[in-house]
Amino acid sequence: MEGKEVPGGEFYYPGEAILAQTRIKNWEQIAARASQDMEKFWEEEARELEWYGPWSKVLDDSRKPFYKWFLNARVNIVHNALDRHQATYRKNKLAFVWVGENNEVRTYSYFALNREVCQFANVLRAMGIKKGDRITI
Repeated sequence: MEGKEVPGGEFYYPGEAILAQTRIKNWEQIAARASQDMEKFWEEEARELEWYGPWSKVLDDSRKPFYKWFLNARVNIVHNALDRHQATYRKNKLAFVWVGENNEVRTYSYFALNREVCQFANVLRAMGIKKGDRITI
């Protein structure tokens, strides 16, 4: 990766091999599609996720600027980010790269990241954290 110095640190541009695997190939085309019909665009994108309950309305803009998206829908971000990949070929794909301040690098597959998340969830449970509690890290 080639680094470029920017205020506050370095910025890394992905290589051609990484770009070839991305879902978004043409940012300008996607931005144009989104600007033509924003609600339709986000509804189509939302269908890529797994939902526990469907939405009754994509966007409620009746109380601007207090917009509400996907009214009455139920979704679990951890399920979509990790859980649903555990039974697929993706479980062994790279999910996360961590780079520490001393340039230590750790890489995690979806499977390994899920294991770390579960271990941390167990630590929180052991500390008395339960469903509905709010925590900050």
